Amino acid sequence: MLGYDRPMPIESVANVVIAGLLTGLVYGLMALGLSVIYGVVRIVNFAHGEMMALAMYAAVMAFAGLGIDPLWMLLPVALVFFVLGYGLQRGLINPFIDRPEHSQFMLLLAVALILVNGLLVTFGPDARNVQVDYALDSMVIGPLLVDKVRVICAAVALLTCAVLFAIFRYTRFGKAIRACADNLLGAQVVGLDVRHLYALTFGLGSACVGVAGCLLTLMFDVTPNSGPAYTLLAFIIVIIGGLGSMAGALAGGVLIGVTEAVAGLVISPSAKSMLSFALLIAVLAFRPQGLFGRRA
Repeated sequence: MLGYDRPMPIESVANVVIAGLLTGLVYGLMALGLSVIYGVVRIVNFAHGEMMALAMYAAVMAFAGLGIDPLWMLLPVALVFFVLGYGLQRGLINPFIDRPEHSQFMLLLAVALILVNGLLVTFGPDARNVQVDYALDSMVIGPLLVDKVRVICAAVALLTCAVLFAIFRYTRFGKAIRACADNLLGAQVVGLDVRHLYALTFGLGSACVGVAGCLLTLMFDVTPNSGPAYTLLAFIIVIIGGLGSMAGALAGGVLIGVTEAVAGLVISPSAKSMLSFALLIAVLAFRPQGLFGRRA
């Protein structure tokens, strides 16, 4: 491997791959919110990463001011972000549904810029983080040493995804949302309140972002400029997995997480983004609809 005279122990490689897989599940949850919104509303949320940075700051400030573990903030932040997303779609985005795509892009780009600059004015440019008691704990599984924080975050991400899948599959409003995504005209003909269902979808996608933001504070620092970086990462993931595909968002997140981890091991940590973009180019070249997407 690059940078090593002797082959690396297989245990070290396995540890890195597992860490990337666990981190990738949280990435997948983050991208899932973007994919769900696009799959139903057909609008790309260009403020996606900025909203997650806002969630990360909420978790950081709750820990710094009140000593509340980010894991205990999951439900409150998810509820707040559901209401925020619902209000944003209902009051601001719905009037732009039938407008040209460049108008939608400018609207959400403006929202993103407001969030970034608002965070910068409020918290300054310095990085903030959370240091919980179990931050350095590990779990020994045979020859493997697994980061406890990443295991917890991955488990919560999987549980959140399962809840979202169940909502869309088994609840009445979830089925109505799927009907809007599959046949908008038919949904309107049978009397479904499409704009309300769009707002519910945006709220659910935003709630996923809120949960992912709380989880990521346990693994990474946050700055106001983290928002655009996470927006770009979410785009890479959903394009690789397939726009509008929930399973694709998870698979793409895992793939990017493992790719970044392996790149940091065999090349250098600064090469993580390079390999992610290389993977994106490969998918666009050989399967433009994404791994789980369907051809138009």
